[in-house]
Amino acid sequence: MQISSVNDVKIYNLSHGKSLPEWLSDRKKRALQNKDVDIQRRIELIQDFEMPTVCTSIKVSRDGQFILAAGTYKPRIRCYDTYQLSLKFERCLDSDVVAFDILSDDYSKLVFLHCNRYVEFHSQHGHYYKTRIPKFGRDFAYHYPSCDLYFVGASSEIFRLNLEQGRFLNSLQTDAVEHNVCDINPVHQLLASGTAEGKVECWDPRVRSRVGMLDCALSSVTEGTEVEGLPSVSALKFNGSLTMAVGTSTGQVLIYDLRSSRPLLVKDHYYGLPIKSVNFQDHLDLVLTADSKIIKIWNKDTGKVFSSIEPQTNINDVCIYPGSGMLFTANEDPKMNTFYIPALGPAPRWCSFLDNLTEELEESPESTVYDDYKFVTRKDLENLGLSHLVGSALLRAYMHGFFMDIRLYHKVKTMANPFAYEEYRKDKIRQKIEESRAQRVQIKKLPKVNKELALKLMEEGDDEAELSARKKKGKALPSILSDERFQVMFENPDYQVEEQSEEFRLLNPIVSKVGQKRRKKLRLLAEADQEEEEPEGRGSSDESSDDDKSWVDEVREQRRLIYEEGRDRRRQERKQQDRNTTLLDQDSTQNHIKAGEEFRSFGDVARKQKLQKASLEERLKLEERSGTVNVADTAVGSKQLTFTLKKQVQCRESLYHLQVSQLLKISWS
Repeated sequence: MQISSVNDVKIYNLSHGKSLPEWLSDRKKRALQNKDVDIQRRIELIQDFEMPTVCTSIKVSRDGQFILAAGTYKPRIRCYDTYQLSLKFERCLDSDVVAFDILSDDYSKLVFLHCNRYVEFHSQHGHYYKTRIPKFGRDFAYHYPSCDLYFVGASSEIFRLNLEQGRFLNSLQTDAVEHNVCDINPVHQLLASGTAEGKVECWDPRVRSRVGMLDCALSSVTEGTEVEGLPSVSALKFNGSLTMAVGTSTGQVLIYDLRSSRPLLVKDHYYGLPIKSVNFQDHLDLVLTADSKIIKIWNKDTGKVFSSIEPQTNINDVCIYPGSGMLFTANEDPKMNTFYIPALGPAPRWCSFLDNLTEELEESPESTVYDDYKFVTRKDLENLGLSHLVGSALLRAYMHGFFMDIRLYHKVKTMANPFAYEEYRKDKIRQKIEESRAQRVQIKKLPKVNKELALKLMEEGDDEAELSARKKKGKALPSILSDERFQVMFENPDYQVEEQSEEFRLLNPIVSKVGQKRRKKLRLLAEADQEEEEPEGRGSSDESSDDDKSWVDEVREQRRLIYEEGRDRRRQERKQQDRNTTLLDQDSTQNHIKAGEEFRSFGDVARKQKLQKASLEERLKLEERSGTVNVADTAVGSKQLTFTLKKQVQCRESLYHLQVSQLLKISWS
């Protein structure tokens, strides 16, 4: 249970708190009730007083025993027995319910108007009959003396269905285009219908003719009232024989005396939302009006606010239990709220224990707001030098800190910081100077990291600001430079954009092209006021295709350049590797020259060139004279191996072999 007070009027929300799931077993429910304090304090006035998803409308039978609610999903009607404080039955329907009414004192005769033009009748056992009206209906009213049902909706006609004869009668022809609501006065049976044009037409069912018309749209606009569009009638309710309340779609409620065409009082909700429900409380001359956000209770003679209720979810319908201070609301939520206001009246007979409960709560109020105390934490006490007061009567422990007297707090703070006023004065002077500096010309300072990106963002921000100022549609979106989440990107060098990387070079044509398109779009939007039509022969699709081709070509060019750079880099690496290998081979060759070999440097190059110019005969003679064989290596220099031939030994051996061969020939012969 939640307790609130508005204008010193206590309001008890009996449906506030956690609701236990239906699939829990009784043992688990009892265990949760023993452990959870919120569940222990919860008051379940009526068991299962909720809908699966949303409740659209709620009503109480005339005998006060049954509460009927329509909701979804799936479309259904639920009936609760207040004597048993539980659900009596539930019936599922074929389509959503737009409006329903209870024709009998109990639940035995029900009428439902569906969203698909069907009218469904239910008896005590269940579904009884279904018929269809020509147009989509929005509301209906039952005329008890003639047993006629009057249906209004998306038509200029008011359809009549007689339940005694079981047939449609001639409809009432009106001047309106559409009708939203209707109601019948319980005293003299006058039929009133609220139109979409903001008028109320009154008909006499006895002669089936219009007897009057009220222009509520014109009367609802008073001095200081701001409305958007034509106010239409969204709610209608009679009180007694002469009083009628009309609610408009712009949030105004008009109180009329049927003898006058001017309203006695105009009450504005100041939310601009359509009025969904109007109810009267005759005991205190109060009116309860509700839109989707708030329920306002005010005096019907003076318009003075008595109290108000603002639920957590949107309101669809409000119903007052007759002769009590209890009211039910149908919300955009599975749970249907139950409010009890003792100032409006006593609790109903079936829950009279609420009076005793509220009296006990009023006798022992718990104050949770301390106007004469200051809340301080332990750190604040250390700064003030009052840590030694912990545990004394001067500090009252509360949550993560303490409450202390406000006079003591101000006195100690003045002693701890005697120059607080001077600091406050300097801060105010500094603020004034900064405000005056803000009017001067501002110099844009670029950050140290990502200067080019910051400059680009500044230019785009200026373009957007200029466009928003020209269009007068509001402020421009905040820039990334002013967003705290992206400050590190312009302060930390690790976030520096590497423009020479392959990723940046491949993405830059696309990003730049998107930026060009964006700037072009801003420029076109700015010039849209001057140009009325696009020139013929030039379509936007051609321009977009050209732009796509341009950035595709740029990406391909970047890919080609990256490939060529990689190929040149690999070629240079290969050359460097070959050069290193050659130098290593030369070093190994120099280290492995045999003994007796003479290494000669580049001085033999001139001699070699001179030898090449000589003839072959001269070169052979020179070689025979020197008895050497030259082996040259032109990579680095030349090397020469020198050796001497043993001519005498070779000649002797050849003469010996010649003599032996001649002797053998002679012997054979």
